[in-house]
Amino acid sequence: MLRLASYIVLAFSLVSCADGQGGRPPVFGYQVVHVYPHDHAAFTQGLIYLDGVLYEGTGMKGQSSIRKVDLVSGRVLQEKPISEQYFGEGLTEWGNQLIELTWQTKTGFVWDRETFQLQKSFGYGGEGWGLTHDAKRLIMSDGSAFLRFLDPVTLKETGKLQVKEGTRPIDNLNELEYYKGDVLANIWQQERIARISLTTGQVTAWIDMTDILPMADRTGIDVLNGIAYDAKGDRLFVTGKWWPKLFEIKIVPKSR
Repeated sequence: MLRLASYIVLAFSLVSCADGQGGRPPVFGYQVVHVYPHDHAAFTQGLIYLDGVLYEGTGMKGQSSIRKVDLVSGRVLQEKPISEQYFGEGLTEWGNQLIELTWQTKTGFVWDRETFQLQKSFGYGGEGWGLTHDAKRLIMSDGSAFLRFLDPVTLKETGKLQVKEGTRPIDNLNELEYYKGDVLANIWQQERIARISLTTGQVTAWIDMTDILPMADRTGIDVLNGIAYDAKGDRLFVTGKWWPKLFEIKIVPKSR
C-alpha cells in the first residue's frame, strides 16, 4: 500500500507540474502495437477513425481529397477530390457530416459523410490547419499557439484558448485529435505530440515519436501528421504526410 501511495503522489505531482506550477510536463514514449499500410501518395492533413474505417483529408493543390479508407489494407474505399484551387487541411466529423478546413483560402467545407456530397461551405479568418471536436464544439488550429472553438452548427468562432508549456506559448499546432477529454496535437515539423488540457491550455504531457517510421521508409516522406483515436476500442493511430505506413500505438513511459 505504501508503494502504491507513493506512485499516486508521484503521478499527482507530474500533473500539477504540467498544469503550470513551475515544472515541465512529463515526456512519454510509444509502443507500436500494429503496422498498417498507408497510401504513400496521401499528404495526410486530417485523420479520423469512425465506425470501423478511417476518414482522411489530404493536402497539396491539385491533389487534395477526402477519403474513406480500409484500416487493415489501406485501400481507398471512397474518394472525393477537392477543387484544385484549395489545399485541403484538417478534417473531423459531426453527426452525419464531415467538416474540412483549407489552408490559406479561408474556406471550409461541410460534406455528407455517406455520399461525400458537398452540403455547404463556410468562411473563417486566418489559416486552417487541424480540426477535431468535443461533445459541444469544433476545435481548430491555425498554425499559431491558439486553439479556436467553432459552433458546429453555425460554424462561427465562439472563443479561443492559448496553448502553453508553463509560460511558453507552443505554436505550430497542427493536426488535432480529441483524446480522453484532452486534445492531442501534432507540432509541425517535430516528431512529438502535445497533450493539451482544454481547461487550462497547458501541455500536460509530450509523446516522443522519434524514429517511429524506419529509416528505410523515409525516402521522399514529409513530416509526422495524422492522429486518430478509436474511443470504443481504446486504440490510437498515427501516420504522416506521404508515409507508407500507419501505426497503432500505445503511450508508454519513455525508455532511458
